Amino acid sequence: MRNARRAQGVLWVLAGVVLAFRLVPGPRTIDDAFITFRYARNLLAGWGPVYNPGQHVLGTTTPLYALWMALLGAFSGGVRAPFPWLAWGTNALADAATAFLGMRLARRLNMPQVGYAFALAWAVAPWSVTFAIGGMETSVYVFLLTAAVYAYVAGRRSLAFLAGALAFLTRPDALLLVLLLLADDLWRGRRQGRAPGQQAGRWAFAWAPGALVAGGWLAFSWAYYGALLPHSLAAKQVVYRQGPSDALVRLLQHYATPFWLHHWLTPAFIAVGLVLWPGLFAVGARGLLRREPRLWLWLAFPWLYFAAFAIANPLIFRWYLTPPLPPYFFGILSGAWFVGKALRRPRWRRALWAAAFLLPVVVPLSTWQWHPDHGRTTPAPEMAWYRLELLYHRAARFLAPRLQPDPAAVTVAAGDVGVLGYDTGARILDLAGLNSPETLAYFPLPASDYVINYAVPARLIRERKPDYIVILEVYGRKSLLPQPWFWQTYALLADFPTGIYGSRGLLIFGRRR
Repeated sequence: MRNARRAQGVLWVLAGVVLAFRLVPGPRTIDDAFITFRYARNLLAGWGPVYNPGQHVLGTTTPLYALWMALLGAFSGGVRAPFPWLAWGTNALADAATAFLGMRLARRLNMPQVGYAFALAWAVAPWSVTFAIGGMETSVYVFLLTAAVYAYVAGRRSLAFLAGALAFLTRPDALLLVLLLLADDLWRGRRQGRAPGQQAGRWAFAWAPGALVAGGWLAFSWAYYGALLPHSLAAKQVVYRQGPSDALVRLLQHYATPFWLHHWLTPAFIAVGLVLWPGLFAVGARGLLRREPRLWLWLAFPWLYFAAFAIANPLIFRWYLTPPLPPYFFGILSGAWFVGKALRRPRWRRALWAAAFLLPVVVPLSTWQWHPDHGRTTPAPEMAWYRLELLYHRAARFLAPRLQPDPAAVTVAAGDVGVLGYDTGARILDLAGLNSPETLAYFPLPASDYVINYAVPARLIRERKPDYIVILEVYGRKSLLPQPWFWQTYALLADFPTGIYGSRGLLIFGRRR
């Protein structure tokens, strides 16, 4: 009994460590999170779950997270609720819960050391911490995926499918794991040899909670938005210019560098990582499946995720790279554990385990900045960079007096709409089309219009005539800014110097009266 209590105490302590590594940095909220916050705020204001009042478009890919923010906001100030802080607290708790479930799973498999190593690696992982403090839905999404797998392994099928449905409403790519869950449950049900009526009842009972949640949302989405999936999914495929294998290359780099060893060694170690980490994962997966065959769906998820995104070839935003990491970490650490168990000499075994379980903590932690050079000065991963967001906050302050007395009656066009939309309350013409479907009619653009992977469509500005335009100079360098009519119609009001994305400044234009 005493040993059990001690072991349970270790789990809570390590979950607390994960929590602390997210609480210490404080919020460093990134632009896309503010889009979700605006949906939540508009819902609380009585305008419904929309970005622009009166325009029924689902531009956030995370309706569940938006609803959760609205629920928290209802008890903490309504439309004035501190959404970045609410998201920060939610995400810190979600990541701690993910680590706790990972440790519980390892104990269930009789390999608790792997669980402890997993929790510590997750505590400091820049790919996790950055988007937890960045206000994104990633932490909640990862927790729900992990909860679905843990519940399924524990025989709690109804809870597993409910968690899967909630994950789907947090990000639609959760469907990849849900399909694996369904496939495994169908296969196991048929193997049990029950009568068809009994088996159908068993499936209905297990799937019903998740089906009601997901089906209820899809019915509402179709009735309210006229679509089943977020509009932003289609927009991202049309607006951004990608090479045919850009997503594949980015994913290969990511899977080759889970613990950032290339920062300590050389970038050439990435090539070694392409073999080392998947190799250890394969060893771990083999041993784990012998102990718990139902884990195959969690272990398959990173590779199905890889294949889906490599084939779809979207622009890989940084937070897309976090969801496959928990099973990837767990499989790699399990591989090191099984290799160590196979070594005959205890000294070699201890050395391997020390290296395998310490490096995933020490190396990522070395990439943290103890005194960041912008924004909040508390320690944070170097990856938790948000200079662009701080610049947009400055632009919003510049625009604020010009939008009075009714910001909602003024149209501001922008390529990055999160901070601007949240801070100003203006009607936003989303030049990337995520929240403004009318934008997509102006894409694709000719290759000559691009400097980077995005460019402002000049014809959209000419025809829609927004009151103000806020863009990084690089967005319009070849498409909008060379147009003589543009300078006749718009005046440059401000130019905030920046070299972000190779730009020559953040530009604010106002329409000439």
